[in-house]
Amino acid sequence: MRPLIPALAAFALISTGAAWVIAAPRLFEMTTPVPPEITTPPSVATPIGTLKFDDGFPSDDTVRLVYDNLDRQRAVEVFLDTLPGVSLVAMRRGLRQVGAVDGAIGIWQDLLDPRALLLTGNTESVYAVSWLDTRNGALVIESPPNVLGVIDDFWFRHVSDLGNTGPDKGQGGKFLLLPPDYDGAVPSGFFVLRSPTYNNFLIWRGFTVDGDPRPAVDNIKRHARIYSLTDVGSAPPSTFINLADRAFNTVPANDDSFFQELNEIIQAEPPQSFSAEILGMAASIGLARGKSFAPDTRLRRILSEAAAIGNATARVLAFAPRDAGAALYPDRQWRGAFLGNSYQWLQDGHRYLDARTGFFYAATVNTPAMVNATPGVGSQYAVATRDGSGRWLDGDHRYRLHIAADVPVRDFWSVVVYDPQSRSLLQTDQRFPSVNSLSPALAKNEDGSVDVYFGPQPPPDHQHNWIQTIPGKGWFPIFRLYGPLKPWFDRSWKLADIERLD
Repeated sequence: MRPLIPALAAFALISTGAAWVIAAPRLFEMTTPVPPEITTPPSVATPIGTLKFDDGFPSDDTVRLVYDNLDRQRAVEVFLDTLPGVSLVAMRRGLRQVGAVDGAIGIWQDLLDPRALLLTGNTESVYAVSWLDTRNGALVIESPPNVLGVIDDFWFRHVSDLGNTGPDKGQGGKFLLLPPDYDGAVPSGFFVLRSPTYNNFLIWRGFTVDGDPRPAVDNIKRHARIYSLTDVGSAPPSTFINLADRAFNTVPANDDSFFQELNEIIQAEPPQSFSAEILGMAASIGLARGKSFAPDTRLRRILSEAAAIGNATARVLAFAPRDAGAALYPDRQWRGAFLGNSYQWLQDGHRYLDARTGFFYAATVNTPAMVNATPGVGSQYAVATRDGSGRWLDGDHRYRLHIAADVPVRDFWSVVVYDPQSRSLLQTDQRFPSVNSLSPALAKNEDGSVDVYFGPQPPPDHQHNWIQTIPGKGWFPIFRLYGPLKPWFDRSWKLADIERLD
């Protein structure tokens, strides 16, 4: 077959044995000019290789290159778009390991410590967690008073708040969680919740009193219960499992086993529970409900490449966002944790995909309360991954964070340090890699300001203001304000950059 020159579509190329020459045009009755931009030349150089065509028909090598690239592209997009759901697959795996399922409630009675791998959890709240599965019917959740509670569906979308920001307004109450296919009568006396997925994640956050977790633990244990709707009036007391000092993993995979984890949620939930477009991309690489996921050698190689690219992309979005709106101040390294300020990741009518991926790569829990900008209510977050000179934070060096006096908080502030690999609490000799304003041992400067130090060794006379780091390992802090006040929101009070001291 003889290729056409795009600009001379009505002409033909004829071989003379030594070269190609243009033959006189043959004009057919229906011949019209063909715009060159709608044609394809015989050879096209691209980042995936040179693509060859015979009068528009792809060569066998081109077919192979294109399909490999198509599968790789789709697998990368699937990695980025389903990361929130796969994060909860890992959470379910961890909660199953410690038994916080089927009505049992896991609780960190002595606060969260670094032994458990949990995305950027804090060391000041009393966490209580459970996995909710409505496949066997509706569930009743009795929520305690004076907590911050959240139920998210299996794709990490918000279902409801419970407690202070929920419909019970912090008074406690009974919630009824219905499965997606529920068509029975809905009894009265409940806050009724409808989730598009059978599997759901429940977390409560209780508050310490002068740094003591026991009042919050007692409150949750006294009031929290989870049981089947059919057991109303006869349900046994809930089982509580102390998760303090327990080592288990709730962080999703970064390699090609990510796609095996994704397959768990695809098999568990009805297709209508998620985007048909994203599930279509997943199906194109072999992930479809009711079908065995068994990639061949070619596809396994491509999925491994896609996981590496997807992980690198998510890590860049989390640690080095390019959107200028991420910065809290134009002249400093601190940035907000919720780029776009939308728990649905919506901005100007579109889905802010990069912000969503970056958030769920490093964090967990999705609720409108986390983007609430009401002074005195909830909490606010600032993240830094670089020092004031723009260098990545490095465990080999010593640093200081100067916190100006009169931090604008109604309740308290804290600084918690994390491992950039696991995005979980940094595992050092310290039980809690953190400093907070509730600590009676915290040293203050004469003007009321506080200096927090980071490094492998404690600075002289500042052991109580020091967070240990590990030589050869990076680290990053989150500065939290509980009950943030107006000077935080209008930026009249500013957080100084982290200063390297050596």
